[in-house]
Order: sequence, then C-alpha cells, then structure tokens
Amino acid sequence: MQAVLFTKLFRDRGLAEIGATARDLGFDGIDLLIRPGHQVEPDDPDRIPAAVRALREAGLATPMATTDLTDPAAFPAERVFARCAEAGVGLIRLGYWRYRPERGYAACFDEARRHLDDLAALARRAGVRLAIQIHGGTIHSSGALATALLAGHDPAIIGAYPDPGNQTVQEGREDWRLTFELLRPWLCCVGVKNGGWFPGEAAPSGQRRWRSDWLGLADGMVPWDAIARHLAETGFDGPLSFHSHYDVPLAQALDQTRADLRFIRRQWSAGAGSGGE
Repeated sequence: MQAVLFTKLFRDRGLAEIGATARDLGFDGIDLLIRPGHQVEPDDPDRIPAAVRALREAGLATPMATTDLTDPAAFPAERVFARCAEAGVGLIRLGYWRYRPERGYAACFDEARRHLDDLAALARRAGVRLAIQIHGGTIHSSGALATALLAGHDPAIIGAYPDPGNQTVQEGREDWRLTFELLRPWLCCVGVKNGGWFPGEAAPSGQRRWRSDWLGLADGMVPWDAIARHLAETGFDGPLSFHSHYDVPLAQALDQTRADLRFIRRQWSAGAGSGGE
C-alpha cells in the first residue's frame, strides 16, 4: 500500500511544512497539485524538480501529480511532462472533460478523444503515464463512462483513477465492484475520500432538495472497509491519494486525515492477511 496525500489541503503552506506534516501523519508520499495559486504552477514547470527534491528531503516520495490538463494546446503539457519525468513523477492526473448539455455527449466525447490522442503521444515521448479521474459533471463520472473514454488507449500510457467518494457525493453511482471490474485493465491509482447526503428544504414545487458533505472515511456512504480489503486482496500496488476535502480549520482536518489513514491501513492489513499480496 502506497498512501499519498493530495496537496490541495495545503494551498497557503510551504513545501517544507507540507513534507513535515505529511510525514508526521504517516504518509508514504505526496500527490503534488500543479495548479494556479498552489505551490507549483503549470506556467512554471521548472519548479517541479525542486519541489520533488524538497519533499524527498522530508522522506516522502512523489509518485504522482495532479493537473487541470485537458487540451494540450491550452496548457504547457510538453514542458510539464518533461519536468515531471525528470523529477521521477511517473503518473500525472489529467483534468476534466465536462458534460455540456447544450453541446451533447457525442460532441464532448469526440473532443475528449482528440485531446487524449494528442496527450498520449506527448506522454509516450516523455515517458510518463496519464490518469483520468472519475469526477462529477464530466463525461467520465462513472466506471462505465470512463471505460468508453479509455477504450483503445494503451493502459501503460493512459490509466484510470476511480474515486468512489466522488461517485457517491457527486454523480455516476454504480456498484463499486462494477467500477473496479470495468476499469481493471487501466487501474493505476485510487482517490480516497468519503461523504454522504442529507435532506434539505423543500422547493416551492414541493420537491425535497438534498445536500452533500464530505465525511471521515469510516463515517460516509462509501464502504471503504470492503474496498480497501478488495484492493489488498487483489494485489493493487498503485498510489492511494487521500484528498481530505474537509471544510474545517487545518488542525482539525489533519486530525481527521490521520484517523482516515489509520482506518485504511487497518482494513488493508485485514485484506492482505486474508490471502492478498
């Protein structure tokens, strides 16, 4: 099990603090966010190797990075890929191809496939692997939709990034076993978070509105005990990226993140002990 911490939690913090905190929490590494306003910005990819070195000095690997990249013509993709490869960051999460009802699914899908063809060529040249995350509001919000987008692509170049928390709190719900079965040929990493839905006020029409929120891994609707055991039993060896999307003071979010990591490690150990790798 390789547990990495997504740096979105630390928007206003320096890399030295991020490294020390993640190490203290018990993480193996970092999922480095490359986004405007964060520690590394896409327009300054030459900072990537230095950032990875700083995290390595704290005892942390950086096996993956997260970007907003979809259209390579609108993003310094080639430079970001090259600097990630130089730094040893082998896996790069892509951005989101949004579902736009006014355009229709077919047009959104065709555009995404064109982008992926170009991105695959750049990734192959740089020696990195890309990942498509399951995310709400996109044409890859479920395992079934992501499989349609990935079909025909080399899993060594473009992989799948299931995120059961997104599927529960956003949309794209399906049996988690089905999600992992569909994406098995491309499976490269897993997003780790949890949440749930709560009834809200009724609209003037009388229709009840519902709201969602992020919860601790042991408290939300996603059965992380079963999923963690399944991943251990099936020998999954990619990163587990903990997102910790808690809208609370940082110290409280870190306490919850520590509890989340301990919970997953217990479930993973139980799965590994039952015959998994």
